[in-house]
Amino acid sequence: MIEMRVAGIALDAMSRTPVILLRDTTDRRQVPIYISREQANSIIAVLENQPAPRPLTHDLFVNLLDEWDMTLERVVIHSLQDNTYFALLTLSKGEIRRELDSRPSDAIAIALRLDAPIWVMEEVIAEASIPVDTDADEAEKKAFQAFLANINPSDFTHRGKSSTSNDTLESSDS
Repeated sequence: MIEMRVAGIALDAMSRTPVILLRDTTDRRQVPIYISREQANSIIAVLENQPAPRPLTHDLFVNLLDEWDMTLERVVIHSLQDNTYFALLTLSKGEIRRELDSRPSDAIAIALRLDAPIWVMEEVIAEASIPVDTDADEAEKKAFQAFLANINPSDFTHRGKSSTSNDTLESSDS
């Protein structure tokens, strides 16, 4: 799993649909997730520190967790199936831990309100991420190609003596 943070919300140029952008901590990859306008508004309210006059659904969920002394340990976006992301909320109360299925947009809105970490499975990132820093990616690719060009099979052989092959057992006659 890779920890991600909310980099912002954008609008798809063609459909004008809101897209939440999750970015890894190295700022090299981001995962775009299409969300509804209502979800976008809920997330933007937290990002811009604009509390609602009355509790919204995500605020109500946070209030319930607080009243029941429960903690949101983390959010995990664990799969992408047919262009739909799936997430889990990991909740705890004392030693008891439960996972709840959630839409990623709801999970992110709640995680932001509680300052809980957001994780994405590596398989999801491999399938859905887009590069952010293409210059750094290209430099890394060139450095790896240079490494491969200068490596020899002999670099992987061990030329030292095996400690077990030359050991002798001494026996004493008793």
